[in-house]
Amino acid sequence: MEEELISKKDLLDEASISYGQLYRWKRKDLIPEDWFVRKSTYTGQETFFPRVKILDRINKIKQMKTDVSLDELAEMFSPSATQISLTKDDLIKRNIVTEAILTLYSEQISQQDTFDFKAILHLYLVNILLQEGQIVLEEAKQILHTLQEHYSKTDQTNAKLLVVRKMGVAFVLLLGSSHDVFADNHAKVIVDQQMGAVIEELKNKLVMGG
Repeated sequence: MEEELISKKDLLDEASISYGQLYRWKRKDLIPEDWFVRKSTYTGQETFFPRVKILDRINKIKQMKTDVSLDELAEMFSPSATQISLTKDDLIKRNIVTEAILTLYSEQISQQDTFDFKAILHLYLVNILLQEGQIVLEEAKQILHTLQEHYSKTDQTNAKLLVVRKMGVAFVLLLGSSHDVFADNHAKVIVDQQMGAVIEELKNKLVMGG
């Protein structure tokens, strides 16, 4: 399905922001360049934006800009991996993951005391899925191994994690970019997670010192 667009004029009205704010946030890399879509209309060339993405991003900027700097927001929204390293104690104290997930990671992937952003992302995602009851422990192990082996081969931000369960057996899939996936009537997609959303959520937690 084609993404719904919103014109620049309608965006400024609906989001209650000025032209200057919009382009200042663009210069600060808070809004990606490729969200500015130039299209021909009967009045000439006009700028449009992906409606859902841009309104969600502007709402987040307005909510957070009083607590963190624009540079910190830009880092949070950046698709590139944050240059960060945290210890086990840091991850637990900041309520990013539980000790049980760290133990699982040590048993399944590697024993280490510090974790880079990619490892933190994998831990954080599995932690959420387990806490929300979407997956069971064996599926968590499969997800960790799949992410460890294949995540770096994707474009990461646009990657999608799928977990499909059929007759009690789970299959973990990591798609390089977003695609529609159709399962047979007896299979249930139990996880359909866009990795970019998890990256942004984690960066938000790290920046805000959650």
